[in-house]
Amino acid sequence: MKSWKSLIIALSVGAAFGAPLTHADCTYPKSPDAAPDGNSATLEQMITAKKSFDQYNTDMNKYLDCIKLEMDAATPADPTKLTPEEKKKADEQQKMLVQKNNAAVDELQAVVARFNEQLKIFKAKNKK
Repeated sequence: MKSWKSLIIALSVGAAFGAPLTHADCTYPKSPDAAPDGNSATLEQMITAKKSFDQYNTDMNKYLDCIKLEMDAATPADPTKLTPEEKKKADEQQKMLVQKNNAAVDELQAVVARFNEQLKIFKAKNKK
């Protein structure tokens, strides 16, 4: 059962600890299909789902890293040299990127929480 504890830890949201990016085309990852029902799933189904959710977690962290790179690139080196229009545009871009980041983190947390809920049910049902 130790591996199941590792699973919950591995799927916890760690957006700041994603893998480094190789390119900066922030592609929003598709979330996995619904987690198997913990009351009726087989061990094989839960393991397959774990792999899918692990991949989603990795992909989402790469997306969040990419958004961070975009935020860094959009931050003016010296905002005092910007015209009011340029400052407004930079502020709007930063706001949009923050919203993208926050929405992605919220989705990641919700998706992982749904899987972890089914995992707890599965573990309770299969206690020996």
